[in-house]
Amino acid sequence: MLRGLVCGRFAQKEPSTSMGLNRHGFVWACACMAEIRPGSSKEPTTPTRDFVRCCLCRGASALPPPHFLKHFARRRHSRRRRRRPPATGLPSNPPQGPNPTPLEMQKVRLKWVKNRGLDHLIERTTSIRASCLLLDHLARLPTSSPVPARSLARLQKPLGLTVPVLRFLRRHPTLFAEQPHPRFPTLPSFSLTPASHTLLARLADASARDAHVRLARLLLLTRSRSLPLASVLPLRFDLGLPFNFAAAFPASHPGVFAVANNRISLLSASGLPEDIAVSSLQRRHAAAIDSATYRALSRPPSSSSAPLAFPMRFPRGYGGMKKVKAWMDEFHRLPYISPYDDASGIDPESDIYEKRNIGLLHELLGLSVHKMVRRNAIRLLREELGLPHKFTRLFTRYPGVFYLSLKCKTTTVVLREGYERGKLVEQHPLAAVRDKVYYVMRTGVLYRGKGLSKLVLDEDVAEEEGELDGEEFQGEGMDEDADVECFGMDIVDDDGPADDEDDEGDSDG
Repeated sequence: MLRGLVCGRFAQKEPSTSMGLNRHGFVWACACMAEIRPGSSKEPTTPTRDFVRCCLCRGASALPPPHFLKHFARRRHSRRRRRRPPATGLPSNPPQGPNPTPLEMQKVRLKWVKNRGLDHLIERTTSIRASCLLLDHLARLPTSSPVPARSLARLQKPLGLTVPVLRFLRRHPTLFAEQPHPRFPTLPSFSLTPASHTLLARLADASARDAHVRLARLLLLTRSRSLPLASVLPLRFDLGLPFNFAAAFPASHPGVFAVANNRISLLSASGLPEDIAVSSLQRRHAAAIDSATYRALSRPPSSSSAPLAFPMRFPRGYGGMKKVKAWMDEFHRLPYISPYDDASGIDPESDIYEKRNIGLLHELLGLSVHKMVRRNAIRLLREELGLPHKFTRLFTRYPGVFYLSLKCKTTTVVLREGYERGKLVEQHPLAAVRDKVYYVMRTGVLYRGKGLSKLVLDEDVAEEEGELDGEEFQGEGMDEDADVECFGMDIVDDDGPADDEDDEGDSDG
């Protein structure tokens, strides 16, 4: 019956063709019925008409030409195409057997989102950094006469300035007073103002409180408990270390620190706090770990109040995504490994080791005063800390923990949980004094020569600082080559090879 229907239908369209259908002709004629449907007035296309004529007229041993076969095979494949199942991130064939290997954690790559509030804080901290380093350098000069600006021009790169040093000095007259040179009146020279001396004394007092503890914790994070001085110097401002820490710390703590062959080492932890090898995450959840309640244990692992859970602050819109929540649940279910513990027995390619690296970077940023560190400074510590070759991907893969910024012509990593509404959650005394430095800088920018008469450096200066902090300030950026601070020491600037493929679009490395 089907053969008669096909023959009758083709006889209506092609009366000159023979009605004898062999096996091959019948099969391919049925395949062409899609374009010659009953009741349609549309004539078949030329390839279809030629193909049907070939199927009906040729013998049983003959097949249609190859180009006809390819044409209709392509059409049949496109009509029978099935929808692919949605990607789940898991292998299609899960491992079988008595002891199957665990599946890898599903990882989600999120788009980078700019945070204007954190970018402004990075700009502000960069300006404070340049001012503090320049104040420290001028205060250690043996001469008491004004310093010519020409002799300070070579410090532009070590200070991390993108503008000439002379322009930076004249921009802040409340910190640096311009005076004529004793021998050459036309040569611009500068000296420190009374406000600068007051701030330097306060900075020294605030830095002497726990700077040695921060350095000891940094050395404990390394594999050999020692670091080259060239790797520690870029972190001097971030950790709040004095300019002569390499000589002062071994003298004040002879059984703790030692310097040999341009390396500083941690000999023992005697005389240091008992929780020197306890991470900030463990100290924060110490009460929940020691006396865990049923309510604490019943919280989901992704909750910020759960024990040993990294606080997550995603950009707007990302925290509510289902795939992000599922990813973070799997991430928090992995065991937490303290960055101070030995991780040599863990597979570097495993998810547990990746979480260990996240905890190590979390602890390193937590040691800094402003909860931010430049990526070039971390790069110098990569081998000693056991970080992967492309460690920048850890920052972009976990935007709820870190914020990667390209502000001020450098790459800076910020710990998101360290700031709340534009202010430090746990403000160090040194950070409070540096806020006074920024207040003095802003007063000079606004009032120029009359700024010294407007300064109030007493403890009740919060109101004046609040008024100035709300205004926009264009800070000086970090130079691309300002990776090592070489004040008072002969340090070779050696960053090593570029270890991130993401550095190509960044002038920082």
